[in-house]
Amino acid sequence: MIARMLAVGKLTVFVIGVSLYKDKCRKGDKMAKKVVLSCEKCGSRNYSLPASKDSATARMELKKYCSHCNEHTLHKQTR
Repeated sequence: MIARMLAVGKLTVFVIGVSLYKDKCRKGDKMAKKVVLSCEKCGSRNYSLPASKDSATARMELKKYCSHCNEHTLHKQTR
């Protein structure tokens, strides 16, 4: 809530308003979408990355280190 005091000539006016900042920025608008990568060998979900808008149709596949398998394995995007 915003409270302001305005002096207009000899008359003092108090203006009380509500801030619209919270209405403009909703909780889900600023959140980035995440992509979860799971190991092909053991199935553990080790990594989460921000989703890119370019690869929205194709599934992401990266060779990453799996701490459960103790080696570099192929990690694929899960739904």
